[in-house]
Amino acid sequence: MQRLFLRHVLAEGARIEADRGQANYLMNVLRLKDGDYILVFNGSDGEWLAKVASGGRRECALLVMEQTREQTERNDLMYLFAPLKHARLDYMVQKAVEMGVGSLKPVMTQHTQTSRVNLERMEANVIEAAEQCGVLSIPEVQAPQPLKDVLEVWPEAQPGRRLLFCDEAEGSHNPLMTLAQMKDTGAPPLAVLIGPEGGFSEDERTLLRSLDFVSAIPLGPRILRADTAAVAALAVIQATVGDWT
Repeated sequence: MQRLFLRHVLAEGARIEADRGQANYLMNVLRLKDGDYILVFNGSDGEWLAKVASGGRRECALLVMEQTREQTERNDLMYLFAPLKHARLDYMVQKAVEMGVGSLKPVMTQHTQTSRVNLERMEANVIEAAEQCGVLSIPEVQAPQPLKDVLEVWPEAQPGRRLLFCDEAEGSHNPLMTLAQMKDTGAPPLAVLIGPEGGFSEDERTLLRSLDFVSAIPLGPRILRADTAAVAALAVIQATVGDWT
């Protein structure tokens, strides 16, 4: 069944008037008719079954019937990344949500390709991915910051959280060794850092390796594009010390 994110309080018996964009999506894109059902969620009240009450091709309301799933907590996994351009950033954001991140933070590195980040577009991609893959808690989209500034305040801002730095220059090819050690000792809260297409600069790599809250992990023997590296890293982490275990 199709799912729709709403910025409304959800409760049994509520009647929600769809805005113009939502009505067009429901009636003309999904081609729902009067009396059809859809699942709705808002990130805080769980998931609900709602009935479409059509007022024509351009307007409709949603009648909230019953809760189908209780609200879940937002995942704790953080994802930090150097922004990419346009469609590739859209893809990366959507895949990160599908892979179970709880927050996304753009970080500006020396080799970052773009200095502008459209947070509204990021949030729209987060919501679209959440609608499609059954997520109930909407991941947080954080404002961009220079990587150096993020690292300077990390111990105070993220106490106890370990930053996994995906480094193509790491000596081995297998990330499982480092992750298995974390699992054996009790994995702390984690964040994942993916660099830009040009990789981290030597100064950035030296700084990251000097910090006691950072662990470097490789991602295999091949150089991966940044959006591919994001999916690979998140999959390995979720399968070893994340919510796939």
